[in-house]
Amino acid sequence: MKAWSRAQFLVRGLAFLKQTERMTRFDKQSSENRYNPSELEPEWQKRWEQLGLNRTPEPSETRSENFFALSMFPYPSGNLHMGHVRNYVITDVIARQQRLKGKKVLHPMGWDAFGLPAENAANERGVDPADWTIQNIEQMRVQLKKLGLSIDWDREISTCDPSFYQWTQWLFLQFFAAGLAYQKEANVNWDPIDKTVLANEQVNSEGRSWRSGALVEKRKLKQWFLRITDFADDLLTDLDGLNGWPERVCTMQANWIGRSRGAQFSFKLEKGGKELNKPDLNVDVFTTRPDTIYGVTYVVLAPEHPLVAKLTTKQQQESVKSFQEEVAAKSELERMAEDQDKKGVALGGTVVHPLTGKLIPVWIADYVLPDYGTGAVMGVPAHDQRDYSFAKKYNLAIQNVILKAGNAANHDPNQAFTELGILENSENFNGLEGEQAKQAIISKAEEEGFGIGKTTYRLRDWLISRQRYWGCPIPVIHCNICGVVPVPVEKLPVKLPTRGEPLAIIPCPTCGRDAKPETDTMDTFMCSSWYYLRYTDSENKDLPFAKITASKWLPVDQYVGGVEHAILHLLYSRFFTKALAKKDLISFNEPFKHLLTQGMVQAITFRNPKTEKYIAPSQVLDISNPLDPIDGTLLEVYYEKMSKSKYNGVDPGVVIDKYGADTARMFILFKAPPEKDLEWDDADVEGQFRFLQRIWRLCQSAKEQNSEIQLNLNNAFGELNAKEKNIRRAVHIAIKAISEDLSGEELQFNTAISELMKLCNTLTTHLEEANENVAGEAIAALLILLAPFAPHLADELWMQLGGVNSVHQQKWPIEDEKALITDTITIILQINGKVRDNLHVAPDIDADTLKKLALESDASKKWLEGTAPKRIIVVPGKLINLVS
Repeated sequence: MKAWSRAQFLVRGLAFLKQTERMTRFDKQSSENRYNPSELEPEWQKRWEQLGLNRTPEPSETRSENFFALSMFPYPSGNLHMGHVRNYVITDVIARQQRLKGKKVLHPMGWDAFGLPAENAANERGVDPADWTIQNIEQMRVQLKKLGLSIDWDREISTCDPSFYQWTQWLFLQFFAAGLAYQKEANVNWDPIDKTVLANEQVNSEGRSWRSGALVEKRKLKQWFLRITDFADDLLTDLDGLNGWPERVCTMQANWIGRSRGAQFSFKLEKGGKELNKPDLNVDVFTTRPDTIYGVTYVVLAPEHPLVAKLTTKQQQESVKSFQEEVAAKSELERMAEDQDKKGVALGGTVVHPLTGKLIPVWIADYVLPDYGTGAVMGVPAHDQRDYSFAKKYNLAIQNVILKAGNAANHDPNQAFTELGILENSENFNGLEGEQAKQAIISKAEEEGFGIGKTTYRLRDWLISRQRYWGCPIPVIHCNICGVVPVPVEKLPVKLPTRGEPLAIIPCPTCGRDAKPETDTMDTFMCSSWYYLRYTDSENKDLPFAKITASKWLPVDQYVGGVEHAILHLLYSRFFTKALAKKDLISFNEPFKHLLTQGMVQAITFRNPKTEKYIAPSQVLDISNPLDPIDGTLLEVYYEKMSKSKYNGVDPGVVIDKYGADTARMFILFKAPPEKDLEWDDADVEGQFRFLQRIWRLCQSAKEQNSEIQLNLNNAFGELNAKEKNIRRAVHIAIKAISEDLSGEELQFNTAISELMKLCNTLTTHLEEANENVAGEAIAALLILLAPFAPHLADELWMQLGGVNSVHQQKWPIEDEKALITDTITIILQINGKVRDNLHVAPDIDADTLKKLALESDASKKWLEGTAPKRIIVVPGKLINLVS
């Protein structure tokens, strides 16, 4: 430790006493002038509303001068949770700063109000889903307003309002007219608990419903679909241009779309159990390895494939039927599991190999699914591990067609050889290798007409039918004469009937005969796939939005929401945007320019490892030795996402009532970077409350000490002394750092608040050393920089100190490069690599002068003991090291 001289001790001691006196003076302020958020925050919220500060201005004709800040709209559960708080506060900070930077800002809110949760909750309570939903919306709106969000509530939308869902129906009809919406019978995912179908994206990796958790069943039903697969290539390719999106979200979407390049080959049916009326009837298969076609020794169909009946011989009918029933009872997950034994049955029928002319047996197997690829695969056991296992089990032929070459020594002879290599046993293609072999065989197939090069996708068309009441009605009718007929646009909206009443028979708009309305409702993601467009033109009664108006605001500049929507909502929204752009209804191709996926809010959780039950923190008597109050078991303790079922939730209302909305906002932004999970800690909340109190005291002290202080970022400063220059430097360092933290691809609210803390500390210590102009600039900058984070406190202090208008009507400060220039810099002096002193020198000091100062220093004389150093190492602007 460096020893202090008596003079240094006295200087430091006096400074400490002076600081203590200042802090004591702050603490002795009368209770009438203390920071009281519960009083000032509601008043400022009323005043902002009266002033219309949050209303959306008319957009500029220049797109770059407008800014659309949007949070994913919530499902109206009735209760605001900390995940909501984090989402909406993040977006609010962005919106407020953009206004201060002079942008015209659209920052709206709405409600994703249809869906199963509301219907189930209403059914449990014996009330109408509409009444339940509206009540929840009113409750949550009040809770959100307490956060001081700068939302334009005049543009509020709710997806269950006919004035909104008539336009969802209008868009459906546009898709229907373009051939993008269609109805077909298909094997669909059926949720046995919620009694409705699910899109593939709504079934998790374990084969369970994303909503109810039930194991999904397969049923064959007539359902409505949207042709999202028509846009599969664009959806995948355009991910490369989403530079403002998290890489992991783009990767998740790319994997879900799942593009595979290869070939589709046709194997002609040779014989089977039933009369083959069409001599050109084929089994079509897709493969990513066309180079292995000479290794095909059998073909496998899904048990549900339409050609199974034609290829099943009389002798095999009973076995095939029994196997089909067995497979029907399995989930898709069970059928595709890698560790499951693959089962199959021979049909008895055969197909002709398109190149060799040999007859190949046809089987059905549980691992082939009807909706993936063509529902048929070519069995190449020598070069596919799954096919190899199947062939070994059923004693099917194995034909190697790829030389193992240098890999042979390392290859297990009991495994399939799956690498690319040189072809053998492939007639005229022998000796070709890798991609060259693939392309040569595709060319041969296309030339002879038994195959084509093809790209396929894992993505399937979007199933939008739901067998539920509480959803947007599908605007079509079913006529026995005319078939499916769209409801005329002028008849929209097709409203939901009164709960429990049967649907009325209505006249067909084409022939006038009695027809039945569609009973299915739409997937709720239909509404959320375009709602951001409605915000731009929410009062339009003739169209869902005007193209010219939407183009002034969209795409959304900053979108904030959970990563759990990476596949469902975000993918569907991109599809909607591309489909609407293709119809020339909008002028952009992607909905969201920048995407921030905020982390979860977690809290301490207590769990009994024996019973697996969660214990409420209030029941844990000793946190250091947490025991189950019932059986005394030592509890597991860890952080987990806040949830009612885990008893670890924190009510935002309680936090706001105790500390104020500004404290809740500051904590939620400061505790962790926005994309990371946040661990709730009451002590950290109190820490932010104390920080806001320090800002309050600083401003009260500034007002008391200097009645001439004027809040102005453009004060004339004249000649400044060293202390005043240091204060201005601290102010402009903060301006520069916070501006950088709130711009760019990675928003860093936590480090921005750290810079506010550093600036507050500097001003608390040194502000009284500044003249009124320097002090006025410093406090003005502090409050404007604080305004997006703690808007109520910033406006209150701005008013108290005589600021003009609201702090939210000011201009975002810009750093003064001259103020950032320092008169001196600190150079570390090392002797033989150890720090011995600091040298305070001019920033432009040359190396020779620096060496001279170092050699003449007291530290050099002491530690070198009069001997000249052998080497002098200079790191410009940082250190000098004298090596003896």
